[in-house]
Amino acid sequence: TQPVSRTSPKVGRNEPCPCGSGKKFKHCHGKLT
Repeated sequence: TQPVSRTSPKVGRNEPCPCGSGKKFKHCHGKLT
């Protein structure tokens, strides 16, 4: 697994969060950016 980078351009807001929660990025770590 790769560390979650808040500056990563690879993850869209509506894509699954890379942290593995299964939530969409915008509802998970996306709100920390």
